[in-house]
Amino acid sequence: MSGANWADLRARSLSALVMLAVGAVAIWLGGSVYLLLILAAVAAMQWELWRMTLGQGRDTPLWAGYGLAILLAGAALIWLRGLPNGFLLICWLLAVVIASDVMGYFAGRALGGPKFWPRISPKKTWSGTVAGWIGAALVGVVFAALDRGTGPGLVLLSPFVAFAGQMGDIAESAIKRRAGVKDSSNLIPGHGGVLDRFDALIFAAIVVGAAALFLFGAGH
Repeated sequence: MSGANWADLRARSLSALVMLAVGAVAIWLGGSVYLLLILAAVAAMQWELWRMTLGQGRDTPLWAGYGLAILLAGAALIWLRGLPNGFLLICWLLAVVIASDVMGYFAGRALGGPKFWPRISPKKTWSGTVAGWIGAALVGVVFAALDRGTGPGLVLLSPFVAFAGQMGDIAESAIKRRAGVKDSSNLIPGHGGVLDRFDALIFAAIVVGAAALFLFGAGH
């Protein structure tokens, strides 16, 4: 049993390193490399959604709505990277989602307390949820200092982005529960599917894309 646990940890660690390296290079380079990565991720997510919901015709509006959100998130990520400060925006978005997830996990485990939405996601607590918002705000402070043009707006927006990410995570949990599956697929060794790893990014990217569109306009 111990050997199996270590084998799983090794697979998870290697997969995480590969994803981090590929993602970092693509975000840094931008252009066609970044575009291809986003398109590949969206295609994988759509395939996973189709695979999970095959035969679940009664929930067609739910599946279609979530599939549309994957497409909108991909468009938002591509558009955001093309903005003058797009590299910083994408890095901030990812940092907010990661910080929210990590702080929420550890605070929830350490503090416990009332569940956020026990019927859909029984492990999530209010303490972890609020800790995720605080972590996101701290990320906003750091990035606002790096890009003074954004000012306090980035700090104020960060918790809302974190909340959107948390809702993305819960939405995928609800879909998996309805479909009766543990993971969206086994595409990523040790992690499950692409949706399992990037579900929070879907709703968060949509919120940031909408905010950037409102602030900067489509002409930039």
